[in-house]
Amino acid sequence: MVAATAGVSISTVSRIVNGETRRASAETVQRVREAVEATGYRPNSIGRTLRSGESRLVAMLVANLDNPAMATIAASTEAALRTAGYIMILCDTHDRAELQDEYLAAMRAQLVQGYILVVARPSPGLAEVVARRTPMVFVGRRNPCGEGAFVGIDNFQAGSLVAEHLWNAGIRAPGVLSPLEGSSATRERVEGFRARYASFGVDPGAIPEWRAPGLAHVEVGYRAAQAIGPRSAWPGGLLCVSDQVAYGAFRAAREAQLRMPQDCRLVGIDGSSLNPWLAPWLESVRVPYERFGPVILAQLQRSWAGEEPAEQLLPHGPVA
Repeated sequence: MVAATAGVSISTVSRIVNGETRRASAETVQRVREAVEATGYRPNSIGRTLRSGESRLVAMLVANLDNPAMATIAASTEAALRTAGYIMILCDTHDRAELQDEYLAAMRAQLVQGYILVVARPSPGLAEVVARRTPMVFVGRRNPCGEGAFVGIDNFQAGSLVAEHLWNAGIRAPGVLSPLEGSSATRERVEGFRARYASFGVDPGAIPEWRAPGLAHVEVGYRAAQAIGPRSAWPGGLLCVSDQVAYGAFRAAREAQLRMPQDCRLVGIDGSSLNPWLAPWLESVRVPYERFGPVILAQLQRSWAGEEPAEQLLPHGPVA
């Protein structure tokens, strides 16, 4: 239809639409562009991808977009990819392995050039994609199927910082709140916390840990904190493996009639910019999620260049 409207051949339309204008006069180029506009024609990007062997699509699979940290990572990465000329497709797996596999298969059909998995779960589909050595970057949680490019923080050190902070505040018998189905990130935070208290002479095995099931960390924090019991059973300080766990714990603490932070210090790991406004009682290790995007892009570019996958840890702030 475009060719007929412009009075040129189909091959001429194809060349001009795809940016090759040197073999056509300025008048012909103008007629084709006007015909494209008039007919509402849009190029077939899939066909173009098949011909060139390369797309500009990158898929990001996120475990839970309700989590502000993951949403910030997604926004930062989309901006970095867009600046570099790529389009990001965003998928929320709701932390479900079967949904993650559905999205991986669907994105493969879209001929995406790479995958970014924010807090990935082990799954058959993921193992298959990893085995094909598809360009992938794992964020927040390392590749559950083996090695691979990773972007995150030193979670062990973050947990250690929380322990040091509570120790300096005079807390000698702390506790831990964490999800029952933890990840490599949450486990490393707890390990770092226990190891630092061990260096102070405290038996790490004597530090209680209350855990609760669930995908939403707010609910996990609430249920885990409820399990502590009455006000008299609460420790003077708690490591909450994320800020959202701390939010849930705060509600349980209020219900138990505790004053925060006078009766119990809640210390998280995330450092949301909203904390001073909405949770001034919360102390937290600041994680620069808004800076993850360019680093994730750089890791993808390494993979596209055929370089070996690497681990990139971003510096986190102190407890504040």
